Amino acid sequence: MNKLYVLLVTFFSAPLFASEVPLVDRMMSLDTQVFQAFNNCQNQDELDKHASYFSNDVEFYHDNGGVTWDRKTMISNTKKFACGNFTRKLISTSFKAYPVKNFGAITEGVHIFCQNKTQECEGKANFVMVWRNIDNKWVITRVLSYGHGKNS
Repeated sequence: MNKLYVLLVTFFSAPLFASEVPLVDRMMSLDTQVFQAFNNCQNQDELDKHASYFSNDVEFYHDNGGVTWDRKTMISNTKKFACGNFTRKLISTSFKAYPVKNFGAITEGVHIFCQNKTQECEGKANFVMVWRNIDNKWVITRVLSYGHGKNS
């Protein structure tokens, strides 16, 4: 009887596991969505969409720009300094994702920011983002953007 039970459980749960998206793929998709909105944030709807990925109490640490302690300030700075001026490109081979038990995930990688007017891409930097999963809605709670310098 135990063998039959194990066989049935395995048979019926296999499709559930097969349909789960690997964490790195899920987080890469979210990263893409956040920054597609960022790259078009001169459009207010896209700026609002970009903002929706961040918790109200997000902490953003930028080695050159300092620290912001909430979404409202962070988005205000994004609108003022970045929207329409810069485009973000992820170096996809650098992207990694790690689960955080009973919370969400941490992502890290390297990205480049290009000036829209000149198409110069001199803003290479490292990033770390802490994501919280609340009822299947992922939001960013912490961002670190550091090591800004020339692209090598």
